[in-house]
Amino acid sequence: MKQILSIIIFLFFMSGCTCDSNRQYTTPQKLNDGFNVVTATSAIIDTVKLYKGINKIACGNYGEIQSILIYKNNALVVEEYFKGHDYKWDASNYHGEIVDWNLHSPHDVMSCAKSFTSALIGIAIDKGFIKDVNQSIFDYLPQHQYLNTNHKKHITIEHLLTMTSGLAWNEWTAHGTSENDIDRIYFECSNDPVKCVLEREFWTVPGESFTYNGGGMIILGEILKNASGLNVEDFANTYLFEPLDIEAPIWFQYQNGAYATDGSLKMTSRDMLKLGVLYLNHGMWKEKQIISKEWVVKSSTVYKNNKNITVPIEDTGKSAYSYTWWLNEFSFKGEPLNMYRANGWGGQSIMVFPDLDMVIVFTGANYNAKSHLFKIVENYILKSL
Repeated sequence: MKQILSIIIFLFFMSGCTCDSNRQYTTPQKLNDGFNVVTATSAIIDTVKLYKGINKIACGNYGEIQSILIYKNNALVVEEYFKGHDYKWDASNYHGEIVDWNLHSPHDVMSCAKSFTSALIGIAIDKGFIKDVNQSIFDYLPQHQYLNTNHKKHITIEHLLTMTSGLAWNEWTAHGTSENDIDRIYFECSNDPVKCVLEREFWTVPGESFTYNGGGMIILGEILKNASGLNVEDFANTYLFEPLDIEAPIWFQYQNGAYATDGSLKMTSRDMLKLGVLYLNHGMWKEKQIISKEWVVKSSTVYKNNKNITVPIEDTGKSAYSYTWWLNEFSFKGEPLNMYRANGWGGQSIMVFPDLDMVIVFTGANYNAKSHLFKIVENYILKSL
């Protein structure tokens, strides 16, 4: 009898928690930000199928997703925002205050910042500040020459871009302690993060195997500064953000002034989308070449043995890796479909689908929960095309 009563109480409780979100499609707002805006039907998107997924997102079926943008056939066609938590480092589940997210809200992009940093390195090469990716990192680290020991001169810029430096590093363990090497940078190394990375020993030969290492991206920020004579923020604003009509984003700096070029960048979802559209269009924005087509090709081509990588708490399956971009394959109408993406902790993603002339952006707050972005793409977005 008690068991039956418990079941009745449970069912009554669940009936009161039913979500009946019924969002209907509306065309994205037209702003003076460089985006064409058209209806989803103009891009041949079935909004009935798509919005089954959008309403499940609104009901929290996939945890906290806070925005989804779809750019297709040279226009922004879908833009939805959802209420949810801001990021807060020292809060439970990293959830700060509740935010009613919108197109003007800057969001933590987490490791998507790595792909912005990669773009800056490509631009620095295009502009002649850096010769090429095969140079030793110590060519541009005059203040850290004392760490050029034990064959570390063989670490190149390309090795840092592809996470193949060979340095011992553990970033995919639980956050919040010095056991996580990227957290240790913030906790213990704010006076010289580059030193904390380069003092590590090798555990494999550079260029041979993948180890996710955000510390290498911080070194790339220092290389960019020393090569160009500009700090990262000024370089980025001059050569990337201003040409893309992106208002100067918020970028965290360490105690010694170094920029956290591995993450800690805040910008709007539309600004994230601009990087994806730039790469979709082979490095061009408004008929101006911002970054070379060759850099885009390298960024979307798997690097050597960087294959069959499983990313923690994601539903992405096996991924490959290039110049800070992840590579994956979907199935679309019975045929393989390639996609490459900038990716950040918590559900931040910039997905580029060249064969569909499409870019998808997600932001979220699934910091302690599994991300289900691929399920949304497979079950709702691709099936709506």
